[in-house]
Amino acid sequence: MDEVGLAEIAARYARFADTEAHGRSPLYEELARAVAGDRVTLGFLSTLPDMKRQPNLLLAAVRHLFGTPTGWTEFRQALLAHPNAVRSLMLERSTQTNEPGRCAALLPVLARLPQPLALLEVGTSAGLCLMPDLYGYDYGPTVIRAPAMPSEPPVFRCSASETTPLPTAAPQVVWRAGLDLSPIDAADPAQVAWLETLVWPEQTARLANLRAAVRIAATVKPRIVKGDLRGSEIARLCSEAPKDATLVVFHTAVLDYVSDPADREAFAEQVMRLSPYWVSNEFPRVFPSIASRAGTNWPSGRFLLSVNGSPVAWTDPHGASLDWIADEA
Repeated sequence: MDEVGLAEIAARYARFADTEAHGRSPLYEELARAVAGDRVTLGFLSTLPDMKRQPNLLLAAVRHLFGTPTGWTEFRQALLAHPNAVRSLMLERSTQTNEPGRCAALLPVLARLPQPLALLEVGTSAGLCLMPDLYGYDYGPTVIRAPAMPSEPPVFRCSASETTPLPTAAPQVVWRAGLDLSPIDAADPAQVAWLETLVWPEQTARLANLRAAVRIAATVKPRIVKGDLRGSEIARLCSEAPKDATLVVFHTAVLDYVSDPADREAFAEQVMRLSPYWVSNEFPRVFPSIASRAGTNWPSGRFLLSVNGSPVAWTDPHGASLDWIADEA
C-alpha cells in the first residue's frame, strides 16, 4: 500500500481516538493514537480488506486472543508476535457490538408510535435491541421499570435533554424479528464471549447490562433470520408482521458498514415503501441528506436518530445520552 493509503488508515484511528474513545475509554484512546503513529501496525492493517480495518475490530481481536493489555507496548508485542492469529480472527469476526443500551435512545420514539408495535431490526446480531419492552430505564426524572422476568433485567441510564418527550411506559411489542448477515446465538457461550469482548475495557456497567440482556435473549429467543439488508429477506419479513400492529423497521450503527452510498439510499427507499415507520440511529455521515436537515453544527462522535428521514435527536453511540432536536430541525 502507498503512503496515501497508510495515511488514510492512520487518520481513521486518530479520528476514532478523538471522537469515539475520548472520554469513554482511556485505554482505547491510547491504543488508537499509537496505532495511528506506528508504521508497522498500519502495514499490518493494510493487508486486510477495508471493512476489516476498523479500530473496534482490531482492538477487540487482540483482547479476545490475549486479554486486555496494560498499554500500547503490551498490545503491540502481542500483535507482532501473533499477526496471523489476529488476522484470522479479524477476517472471521465483525463488530457486532449489539449494544442494548441504545434502546434508551430509541424508546422516546417507539413509545410515541401507535401501539402495539411489530419490530424488525436490520443488523440485529444477537437481537438484544429487539427487546426494548423487557428492559428498565433511568432517565433521571423518569424511571421505567422492566416487567418481571426470571432473570434480573438490565437498567439503562440515559441523560436526556429537557425537551425530550420522555415515555412513561415501555412500548407494547407483539411481534419482533431481526435480519443479520451473521446472526449470533445468545445461548452460545463462545459467540457471547465475542460480544463481551466488544465492550470497551473500562465500561464495567455496560458489560453487566450486556450480560443481563443476553440472559433475557437466551430465554426469549427473538427470531433472527440470516440475510443481507440488500436482499429480498427484508420484504418477506415485513410481510409477515401482524397487520394489526404498527410495523417499525429500525437499525443502529449498521449502515456505516455499507460502503456504497447508493446502496444505503436504495435500502432507505425500500424500507420506506415496506413500512410506515423507518427509524435510523447512525453516524450523520451515513445519510448526509438527513443530516443536512439537522443543522450545520454536528456534535462530534454522536449518532443522528431520525424517523422516516426526519432528524429527531443526537444520541450517544452506546445510548448514554440523548439530545432532542425534532422541534428545532
